[in-house]
Amino acid sequence: MSGADKRRLNPRKLLLSKWTAARPQNRERHFLVTELIRDEEDNILAVELQAVLTRRSQQLDWRQLLDTERWQQGWR
Repeated sequence: MSGADKRRLNPRKLLLSKWTAARPQNRERHFLVTELIRDEEDNILAVELQAVLTRRSQQLDWRQLLDTERWQQGWR
């Protein structure tokens, strides 16, 4: 069983959560979820992550945060 299979993540509690990139790029290591992107039925499809250092934002499917090879919950 992989790390992603063991982790549970409630997408409704992701707003303002903190994440650490397992493999930082451009010195962007710490991220904050600044927005939840929803469909017309209020289902959460994606999140907007903002790099703390550069303030650069990116959108990704919220399920990608379950990938422990790429993301760790909290700032480390």
